[in-house]
Amino acid sequence: MKVAIIGCTHAGISAMNECLKYYPEAEITVYERHADISYLSCATYLHIGGAVKDLGDVFYANPEEFTNKGVHMRMQHDVIKIDGQAHTILAQNLKTREFLHDKYDKLIMATGSRTNIPVIPGIENPKVMLCKTCNQAHQLHEASKDSHRIAVLGGGYAGVELAEGFIKSGHEVILFQKNKQLLDEYVDATISDRVKKLLEENHVTVLTNANVTRFSNTDNNQIQISTKNNDYVVDMVAVSPGVLPQSDLLKGQVNIAKNGAIITNAYMETSDPDIFAAGDVTEIQYNPTLSSKYIPLASHAIRQGTLAGMNLFKRRRKSMGSQATSGMFLFGQTIASTGLTLAAAKEANYDAQDVFFEANYRPDFMPTNTKINIDLVYDRKSRRVLGAQFMSSHEVAQSANTISVIIQNGNTIDDLAYVDMLFSPNFDEPFNYLNLVAQKAIDKEFAYWGMD
Repeated sequence: MKVAIIGCTHAGISAMNECLKYYPEAEITVYERHADISYLSCATYLHIGGAVKDLGDVFYANPEEFTNKGVHMRMQHDVIKIDGQAHTILAQNLKTREFLHDKYDKLIMATGSRTNIPVIPGIENPKVMLCKTCNQAHQLHEASKDSHRIAVLGGGYAGVELAEGFIKSGHEVILFQKNKQLLDEYVDATISDRVKKLLEENHVTVLTNANVTRFSNTDNNQIQISTKNNDYVVDMVAVSPGVLPQSDLLKGQVNIAKNGAIITNAYMETSDPDIFAAGDVTEIQYNPTLSSKYIPLASHAIRQGTLAGMNLFKRRRKSMGSQATSGMFLFGQTIASTGLTLAAAKEANYDAQDVFFEANYRPDFMPTNTKINIDLVYDRKSRRVLGAQFMSSHEVAQSANTISVIIQNGNTIDDLAYVDMLFSPNFDEPFNYLNLVAQKAIDKEFAYWGMD
């Protein structure tokens, strides 16, 4: 049994581990363009901000450990062609330029994503830099040493985190977001406004509705950023764009969505039963809308890679789908979200409503305390919980995980309002704050519909 894995970041590594566990007799060959594996891209802003001193510390796996387990690790090999009918692979050794032909019985496509570079005149300027790979992280860090004023393009998680990193490294930062609010894919306006205020309190200049139209060199070796309204001069630009699935090798051979993502079933099988796919190259079942969606997260890649590896020769476990649960830690505040925002829920044709809850997370008599902010989204007709967003200096990431389970199980605001949760003055009120925000939703609906 010959298994080929194309790509070796989070999905590829997880698939390899499971294949070694469940199919020890299989001959596994991995093809990877780079010399290293397992880079965590969130380390980029942590390194710039000084939390991670050496980027080498963030790699959680290395090729040698898999070679020692009998895996053929073909590092710095670029796969040029896959023939699904013939079960063959054509690859090139990027060091020697030699070509290599190989055969497989089962193949796992874990090629991940590529940067969706925005079409802006002047973006090829060497002072305009990307921030996805480990090499790009090194380049950003080195370039920032000779820069004072830095622009960050993109107001998603990566862009906001980069802005914090550059502030902590002593730089002046301007954050450009082309949409009207930051983190618009993850949170509604109430939480987004608080994130914007937090950034500004920490000396980040935040520009929303700022559509960059051009990058130009200045006479004094800086770079000018032009928008429809104003021009800004900085020393360098860090671009944090979106990503696109890297599925070209299988175009015309398996079912692919309009955006280029490979479509799989719940076992991570493509339309070709001998080809599996996992990670940023695929879509995922998005439970809040009961539809497939492209959500490139490391957590998804690891789970999907695990399923692909264990299901290769025997169907063992289905995917449970996703609520797109995610979070970040920004200037001492945890921001986390799961499921649908109110805007996304209405776009999905739910009769959606939300409630906003703000209170101390535990009793006032405790010696220290802090506010917790929760925006809970639900469907008025079914009363099902659809999503939630959190922001607090208290640890609320695990609360987002709890709501993820609530959405996964199809629970209602009534379930959440009275589900059993521990009480101790050290941790919460007699009713936990998740109970309380759901009770607020019940009260809102009671007032809306009136008493029966």
